[in-house]
Amino acid sequence: MKKMTALLCCALILFSAFSVSGFAQDSSLGFGGGKFKILVLSDTQDDQNPAPDMLNLIEKAIEETSPDLIVFTGDLIEDSRPVLDFFTDDEPFRDGVVVKNLGKVDREKTLENVKTAADAVLSVFQASGVPFAIVQGNNDYKAEITNEEWLEFYSHYSNCLTFDESDDSEGRIDYHLEITDSSGADKFNLWIMDTGRHGLNNDQVDWYSRKSSEIRERNGGEPVPAIAFQHIQADDIGNLFTECSPFDEGARAKGLKFYRLDPGRAAGYNYFAYAPCEPTYEFKAWKEQGDVIGAYFGHQHIEGFTGTYDGIEMGFNYGAEMAKSGPYGYRLITLDENDLTNYENEMYTYEGSVKRGDAHFEKQTDVPYGNTGDTPQSYILALGYFARSLVSVVIDFFASL
Repeated sequence: MKKMTALLCCALILFSAFSVSGFAQDSSLGFGGGKFKILVLSDTQDDQNPAPDMLNLIEKAIEETSPDLIVFTGDLIEDSRPVLDFFTDDEPFRDGVVVKNLGKVDREKTLENVKTAADAVLSVFQASGVPFAIVQGNNDYKAEITNEEWLEFYSHYSNCLTFDESDDSEGRIDYHLEITDSSGADKFNLWIMDTGRHGLNNDQVDWYSRKSSEIRERNGGEPVPAIAFQHIQADDIGNLFTECSPFDEGARAKGLKFYRLDPGRAAGYNYFAYAPCEPTYEFKAWKEQGDVIGAYFGHQHIEGFTGTYDGIEMGFNYGAEMAKSGPYGYRLITLDENDLTNYENEMYTYEGSVKRGDAHFEKQTDVPYGNTGDTPQSYILALGYFARSLVSVVIDFFASL
């Protein structure tokens, strides 16, 4: 009897472990009523003392959209940023999880802070009952927490779909999620790619190509439509821009040149300029495989625009880190099982605050050169941008001599 009880206990333990870690690979994401809504959030980038407005943004976004899936495009935590956190939480003038003793990172205390900070966000996702997928961000790496430690931490959340599927040499966390139709067939794919500290490596792109080919073969030789999510943008985002005069509406400086969103290709709000470029290794792989119809990035926080280049829609997701200037917000993608290539793609900005009691979302107007409203913050952003552009031009001028 004791042997039987022990065996049953072992079986239950193994089953529990499998059901948590295996949930990612058996996510059972499917079209319900022909629609599938993806809430895209990014860059909470907070510490063990989270900002009330950051948490409120997440809670309200989930409540108002009722998504089928949450995709978080990186930077759950802030590694370390002294001074710049101005009264966004109860610990002013400090933001970050990293603890140092005599210049060296105290891993035990830092890991404890990381878990507390990340749990503040992930527990909101978990409580919603909505499945969620995490993209690794560069600040998640800066805290010197290994991907094995991150995966172990994620495994404690039963709604979390994150797992490592790729075989790249750096052990980055890459995976794909399938959205099935009523018959159980793979109808749509999501590629979740880990850009590390600086961007994708070729091993990761090669893994994507191999996996995409396998999926296409299983689908009778036809590519399954897909969206790619990653933290750091592909340089191809610059192909949504065109060179312009500094006096043109929407002009932004980059070095000695000025660029703006190409009104024939893109719309939304942008703060920085991105230069057009030749297709990257990643973009070429997307085109060769023929499955990726959209790609969305985090990392830049205050960029909220979307456009199409060579048949692939690309865009930035707003961040939610209150220690940095806004705008803040989210993206909502609504897939239609009967018309997958013409999905709805909307952006919303977070306005007001918990403290004032007027926190709410506003839908972003789809225009080539959007703005965040006639607010004091928008003027501060404009002044900061002008100063940054002036410094950039001066530095590049002397560097060219």
